[in-house]
Amino acid sequence: MAEAASGTILARSELEQTLELHRSELTGYCYRMLGSIFEAEDAVQETMLRAWKGLKRFEGRSALRSWLYRIATNVCLDMISGRERRARPMDLGPAREPIEANLQTLPEITWIEPAPDTLVVQEGGDPAEVAVARETIRLAFVAALQRLPAKQRATLLLCEVLRWQASEVAELLETSVASVNSALQRARATLEVSELGTESSSELDATQKELLARYVEAFERYDMEALTSLIHEDATQSMPPYDLWLRGREDIFAWWLGPGSACRGSRVLPTAAANGSPAFGQYKPSTTGSGFDAWALQVLELEDDRIVELTFFLDAQKVFPLFGLPLRLES
Repeated sequence: MAEAASGTILARSELEQTLELHRSELTGYCYRMLGSIFEAEDAVQETMLRAWKGLKRFEGRSALRSWLYRIATNVCLDMISGRERRARPMDLGPAREPIEANLQTLPEITWIEPAPDTLVVQEGGDPAEVAVARETIRLAFVAALQRLPAKQRATLLLCEVLRWQASEVAELLETSVASVNSALQRARATLEVSELGTESSSELDATQKELLARYVEAFERYDMEALTSLIHEDATQSMPPYDLWLRGREDIFAWWLGPGSACRGSRVLPTAAANGSPAFGQYKPSTTGSGFDAWALQVLELEDDRIVELTFFLDAQKVFPLFGLPLRLES
């Protein structure tokens, strides 16, 4: 009995280690499905719990990875059922004038949340697969996914991102190959994509790294002249949980020098990449007169060696710990 018990414990220990090997990729999958890293982590935890409870029913007839994805998909479909989709401010209406009167706060569940690459991208694998993983967690793509019905979303991710065969997806979703191909065609039409993650590199080159260093220095000086050469004239800015978003460098600077002028004198710290893009913690001068308080996670999109999109996630109390950023800097 002792040997049998010992063998059982060993087997369960090995299984737990095996399950953990899949946590990162499952978190990335659930994040793309749900648009929230916190919900994704909850979904993966529920997936692991269901896997443990259903271990006796898993007879090895399919690969463990496929079995976990089946559970994770069902968990996500249950979570999505009956709720509003998450979005970005630009998905909800046109750009508006950069005045404070246009600020409106919407509930937290409205917004796509930022995700550290370290939680949703499995490093050490095939470089092409890692590149696709990073490209398909970009904010714009995750927001676009949320426009799809839940099962179309799962179909697109499984086929286009994970490169599963239609027959494998049909088995997972308990439907026919014809239904999978039809759902995939509709999803592609909605997103207007046929291949994902093949257009750009997620690695920053020397020029881009220099651009970001100059941006940090110029932002901390609040030097609009220096920032003009770094930010594209047609750049956009958004600030969840506010629905206001801005289009064009002129309006962005009008905001920074007007309603956003309290950001003058901020400190900016680089942190882990977010959604395949460079990210920084911004700290505003404290109202106490000493030190700096966490204010926003800045996620920057680069194109042609210019900053083309700035997203300021203002829920610093929630987001900063996720990126390992302190909530306060001393003077």
